[in-house]
Amino acid sequence: MNRIDARFERLRRDGRKGFVAFITAGDPTLATTIELANAFDGAGVDVLELGVPFSDPLADGLVNQRAAERALRHNVSLADVLDAVRTIRSTSEIPIVLFTYINPVMRFGLDAFPKAAREAGLDGILALDYPPEESAAFRAALDTQGLRMVQLIAPTTPDDRMRMLAETSTGFIYCVSRTGVTGMREAVEGSVRSMVARIKSCSAKPVAVGFGISTPEQVAHVAESADGVVVGSAIVQRIETNAGRGDLVERVTAFVGELMAPLRSV
Repeated sequence: MNRIDARFERLRRDGRKGFVAFITAGDPTLATTIELANAFDGAGVDVLELGVPFSDPLADGLVNQRAAERALRHNVSLADVLDAVRTIRSTSEIPIVLFTYINPVMRFGLDAFPKAAREAGLDGILALDYPPEESAAFRAALDTQGLRMVQLIAPTTPDDRMRMLAETSTGFIYCVSRTGVTGMREAVEGSVRSMVARIKSCSAKPVAVGFGISTPEQVAHVAESADGVVVGSAIVQRIETNAGRGDLVERVTAFVGELMAPLRSV
């Protein structure tokens, strides 16, 4: 079974909510990314989202933009990210989703990517700017390799399009908590609960909520309605703050543990 499917099935069976951690691959180095992945697995992170550094990340706020810039200064490519996934697989079975814009995948080769991703040990892909109307063949190719393609649903998504996205999403459905780009916010949108309810009214697939979640209190609030909680910018900022320290991995992993703590009681 695909690792994402297996993890959400286990979460459902155990009555728990999932924690999805986002980091940018290659920030500050690919070696650190590999260490963080293994440490997150040991800490109990359910799914790792690996961001592919890209020069024009339209959906990302300043924190994630700076992370992509740091990785790009080391010329980290999609092929390098797949190599890192291959290394992670030598020690970890944590489900891994690639968080990317479609340009790096097109440059790698849409036809070549699914097989290369499966061989590296990837479990799924979230391609932010690849319209579902144009990606049917790519989704089919991923499915042939046993990989999932996660779709985003935003607060502005109309009902008919929501149903289509929910139907085509595999692994889980990514619910964007608010309009705008990624980044930390002082409060989670009050509409999250109703958004998750709308999505669940048209699909039984797991729903994970992300964008703007950065504190244990916000994680607890979102987990009351969602099956999973995604935190990105807050973790990436901790990486930025601790860059150059010998205990970066330990400090960032400790912060992730604080974020996950409320899920033990939800």
